[in-house]
Amino acid sequence: MRARIYKPARTAMSSGTAKSRDWVLEFAPAEARKVDPLMGWTSSGDTQAQVRLQFESKQAALDYAETYGIEAQVIEPKPRKPVIRPGGYGENFATNRRGVWTH
Repeated sequence: MRARIYKPARTAMSSGTAKSRDWVLEFAPAEARKVDPLMGWTSSGDTQAQVRLQFESKQAALDYAETYGIEAQVIEPKPRKPVIRPGGYGENFATNRRGVWTH
């Protein structure tokens, strides 16, 4: 069994990091998906592809993989660059603005 351990990225709809703090262990698909001729749905006999385990740390995920003999590949997350402006959001509505506020 092959798996990958990674830290999920934040959602595109939010700048928060709520669901991206845990590390995830996902199994790689063991067989290709097939199209059902009657309904047109895609399916597979591989049940491990449905498993998604969450861990609080990378080391906990690696320990789990080692305990159960899972060949795991670790994908390191890219560091997030903070976007902090001097003055912040309130600067848009300051009474002492020098320039004209436009959209």
